Parts: sequence; structure tokens; C-alpha cells
Amino acid sequence: MALLRVLSAQRSTVYLVYCRNSVNKSNLAAATAVANCRRDQRRQHSGKAASCASNSISDEEYALLSALDALPQRQHQHHQHHHHQQQRKQLLQILAAGHGTVRGVHSMPRQQQAQLAAAELAVEDKQRVHLEPAKPNPAGTPQRDPLDVSFNDPIAAFKSKTTWELLRAYLVYMICSSEKLVEHNMQLMKICKQIFGAKLFTMMMKATFYGHFVAGEDQIKIIPTLERLRSFGVKPILDYSVEEDISQEEAEKREVEASVSSAGDSVKDEGSMPQYHVDKSFADRRYKVSSARTYFYLNEATCERNMETFIKCLEAVSGATFGTGITAIKLTALGRPQLLLQLSEVIMRTRKYMEDLVGGQGNVLTHHKTIKDLEKYYATVGDNKDVQHFLKNVTSDKEGILHLFPWSGIVDEDSQLSDTFRVPDPKTGQMRRLISQIPPKEEEMFRNMIRRLNTIVKTAADLDVRIMIDAEQTYFQPAISRITLEMMRKYNKDKAIVFNTYQCYLRESFREVGTDLEQAKRQNFYFGAKLVRGAYMEQERARAQALGYPDPVNPNYEATTDMYHKTLAECLRRIKVLKDCGDDAKKIGIMVASHNEDTVRFAIEKMKEIGISPEDKVICFGQLLGMCDYITFPLGQAGYSAYKYIPYGPVEEVLPYLSRRAQENKGVLKKIQKEKRLLLAEIRRRLMRGQLFYTPKGNYVPI
Repeated sequence: MALLRVLSAQRSTVYLVYCRNSVNKSNLAAATAVANCRRDQRRQHSGKAASCASNSISDEEYALLSALDALPQRQHQHHQHHHHQQQRKQLLQILAAGHGTVRGVHSMPRQQQAQLAAAELAVEDKQRVHLEPAKPNPAGTPQRDPLDVSFNDPIAAFKSKTTWELLRAYLVYMICSSEKLVEHNMQLMKICKQIFGAKLFTMMMKATFYGHFVAGEDQIKIIPTLERLRSFGVKPILDYSVEEDISQEEAEKREVEASVSSAGDSVKDEGSMPQYHVDKSFADRRYKVSSARTYFYLNEATCERNMETFIKCLEAVSGATFGTGITAIKLTALGRPQLLLQLSEVIMRTRKYMEDLVGGQGNVLTHHKTIKDLEKYYATVGDNKDVQHFLKNVTSDKEGILHLFPWSGIVDEDSQLSDTFRVPDPKTGQMRRLISQIPPKEEEMFRNMIRRLNTIVKTAADLDVRIMIDAEQTYFQPAISRITLEMMRKYNKDKAIVFNTYQCYLRESFREVGTDLEQAKRQNFYFGAKLVRGAYMEQERARAQALGYPDPVNPNYEATTDMYHKTLAECLRRIKVLKDCGDDAKKIGIMVASHNEDTVRFAIEKMKEIGISPEDKVICFGQLLGMCDYITFPLGQAGYSAYKYIPYGPVEEVLPYLSRRAQENKGVLKKIQKEKRLLLAEIRRRLMRGQLFYTPKGNYVPI
């Protein structure tokens, strides 16, 4: 018996450190109930009771040791073996903990003991799902885990990670918590490269920041990461994250040159809007921006290379994700920024023209005016041939005017911008330009930009991969949104291929999303939207103040959250309307791209409230690789559509990206603290359970 006591102590020491505080009455009841039966049998057949008494062992201790002995030491089935090992550990723990608790439970009625034992075993079976290899599911039934909406489950968050990856993540977050290190991170990385040399520096980065935030160097090396993500229910949004590391002076020089027409800047023209003209003070668009990449125009050849890079991303996604992946692109990578500035100004001047003509505010279609209404406004000049030609090209339907200009022709045909954006003066009938004269060479540049975008989207449609066009600064965004909506109209005929991005820190976000939803409904195409809080808030606010136009940003963080939730709720309401009418609910697809767990919870609760299930495939969630794993992976494993934004590229060329990630993490210390806490909990759990060399193996199928 002394030997048994020694063995008990040795085998339970590690387990006791981790689990002693979690012992409860049902554990004890389970052990006692199993052992009592075994004790009675042994007393009848071999008189073991007398032997126990002679060794001063209580009935409860003998029951526990008997139950321990009764459990088989080996099993051919892995799951059964693991189950018995867990029971053995519990019994040993109870024995080591002392007599009092056991006697308290043993005094309970035997029927109640049996009920408690059965309940405890059921709970243990549920918990062990996290620790054991996934059990095979019935044919056609993917594995699903229950979702902890508090996002406090370290096992669900990190079961896709090796222990080394957890330690690396914890180290990275520790570094991100140091303000001085983060503030000078780019300089420190360059110094390290000089000291250690390129090869050793690359190894160091792969062991730390690069390995944590970046999937790999090229389309081939990222495949293992994509496959592992998929096996744990998570899909990728690929982004080739190579960025130029240029000085502020070089960035300002390029931006100013690329944002002014060769015909000169028209900022002083009548009706000109200053926010849609370049200002040298803000020409470096990286100013106070940590969570978005910036492209600076160099020449048309660079734009062609960017197009080819985006297409390679599409091919990589298609090859590794079976049509469930997404590629993110930026329109400023595909053309001259001056053209986006001019197009944005045209759109906003058109809105102002409609406000002056018919009253009210907002997009043209929100006025619900018809062609006949316009004819009345132009009654005094109705015989003018130019006015008649203008009215003929207005885009409208039975509910009213959609656009004053033929946007479909602008993105599909060889329309000349300078000739297209003209409106009649209501008093004189003379046509006046809403855009300054664009030289032929710049007209060709615009055609090239649209051609590149068409090539990318057509490739995406052929490969069955989706495109998310990122939002950018407000002085580019009207043009970006308009072009993106036209790409939706052209390619989103059977499903959502093209998604637009809406930044909810902007005051007009709700109205813009509502307007675009209305256009999609009236022109009968599938609408795709990614909702984000936004990346350019500080820069936008400073620029508005400096140039003297209204601040486009919500007053505070709470107002932005309200805007996000209000916009999301409206999208969900419209999806419900589609479902209730028997229409295709997938005509609206929304990505909740947020690292805020309250927003994710809000989306989940609203989905349940109005009867939208994950299987409807209309709502998905997205977070950056290396950030908020405690949100993404539990969502994917519970059957929700979950994405990781996956950057890749050579180590030295993604240093600007890594620098921004460090800066961004410094600004979200609250999230870092939670991630660090969950990481530490999972590392401890693995150490205590001897899972130091745990190998992730998922059996989930992304929805």
C-alpha cells in the first residue's frame, strides 16, 4: 500500500498543480460510485476488506485505489485510452487531496452519486473535444464546435497553433507593448540588418515579427499556412504586402507630380472644391496612417506590374482555397491619382448641381426625380439640342433617375471624360463642364486604369475568387466607390464577385451604403460590402482643418461604433426582407471586418434575432493574420464564415508592412492584453498536460 501511495503521488503531481482548484463534488461522486462497486466485489471474492483495515486505509481510500486498479492500463483505441487516463488522474488527485471531501460525497445516497457521476462524465466528454483529434463525422456533416461569444476560450483560439507559435506570439506582443521599441521599430530593424547581415536578419525576422504577421515569401510558400487555416475553418484574403520604403520627400514629390494635370491645377476655377486637389502638406499619404498600405504613382509600367501582382494573388487563392478565397486590391495601385481626384470632384459637383436644381441633399438617385421632372427644370431651354442629348444619356428606371451621366459607358467604352461630364445651365441652356479639360494622354491613362481593373475582375470571375476593393482617403473615395459599383453591375450578375469597402468613421457612411444598396436593388445586381471602422481618421481630420472644409469624421469612437452597428443592422434588415419575400438572400453579402469583439457579438446577436444563419452565407467576419485569433478561429470552428487577411512577400520588402503592424498593435493595448492573457493560459495548459510538442490537426470545413 505504501508503494501505491508513492505511485499515486508521483502520477498526480503535475496534474494536481493545474487541476486541484477545479475538483468538484461531481468528480468525487464519479470516482466513488465507480469504486464502491469494485470494492464490494473484491470483499466478496478475496476478503480484501480485512487487508485494508490492517493497513489503516479508509473505505473511501480503498474505493479510490480499487477504481484506479480497475481502469485498464492500455487500450487499442486512442480515445478510450485517453478517457481512462483522465479518470485515473482524477482518482489520484482526490486521494492526494485528503479524506474529508471524499467522506462528504460518499455519505450521499448511492443513486445520487451515480447521477452525478454520469453528469460529470458527459461534461468531460464535451471538454475533451478540444484536446483530442477530431472524431469522424457522419458523411457530409462538417465538424462544428459550440461558440463562446465571450471569446475567452484559449483552446478554441489556439488549437491551430504549435506551442512554438504561441511562444513567438507572446514575445511579439510583449515587444508591441513597449512604446519606445514600437516608436523606433523601423530604425531598429535597419540597424539589426546592418549588424547581423541580411541572412541572419532574415532568420531573426522569421522567428519573430515576420513569422507572426506574414504567411510566407511567395505563392508557393504560403500554401501550408492556407491549408492549415482551412483545416480549422478559416479562409484567406490574400494581399501581396510589398511596399516601397521611400522617404517623405520622395513621397511628396511623386504625389504632387501625379496629382496635377499637365494642363495645370484648376483649384482656383469657379466651383472648384479644395478637398479634391493635392496639398503638399498632406502629399505623403502615409501621414498618421498605420493600418493601410499606400501606393505612390511612378509610371504606367509600375501600374501594369501591380496588376500582374494582383492576378498572381488571385491564382494563389484559387489554387489553395477552392473558390472560397478573396483578394484585396487598391485602385491607387492601378492608375494616376490625379484621375481619381478629378472624378471624385465631378461626382461631388454633380450632387451640388442636383441640390441647386431640385433641393435636398445626397446622391442623385435619393431625389427620386424622373426625366419628366428634369424636362420641366429645363423647360425654357428644352429645344436646345445639347440639352436633349444630355437628357437622352441620363440613366433612369421607373422609380426615377439613377445617374445624370452614363457611367456604364465610362467603364465599358471609350467615352471621353472631358466631353461626358457636362451639364446644361438651366437658364441659358449652355453646357458647362464639371471637370477641367483633360489632355488626350491623361484620357488614355484613365482608359488604362479601367482596363487593368476590368482584367483583374474578369480573372477573378473566371477563377471563382472574390475581389475586395479597399477604401482610401475621402478625396479619392467618391471615384473609387463609383467605379466599384459599376464593376458590381457588370460582374455581380449571378453572385457577389466584387465587394466595396465602407469606412464607418465617416459621417456619411450610413447614407452611402443605403444609396448603393438601393442602386443594386434597382439595377438588379448582387451587392457586396466590407464594413470597417477606417484607417485614415487622424489624417482626414487634420487635412479638413488645414484646407478649411467640413470634418468628414465622426466626433468620437462611440459615434463610429454606433455608425458601424447602424449600417450593419440596415444591411441585415434588407437581407431579411429578401428572405421573407422568397428572393435570393445572397443578393447582399457583408463582411464584418472588425477586431472589436463587441461588434462581432452585435452581428451574431442580430443574425439570430432576425433569423439569419451562418449557412445562409450572407455574413462573414474578417481579421488580420496574427491579430485577434481568439475571435477568428472560434468563429470558423463554430461554422461561421471567417477570414484572415493574409499578407505575403519577401522579408526585406515587407518591412514597412511589419512596421505598421507594430504601430497598430501599440494603439490597441486592450486587445493585446487579452490576447497575451489567453496565450499564457494556453501555454500553461499545454505545459501542465505534457502537450509541449502538440501538432495542430484540424478537421473543419469552411462554410
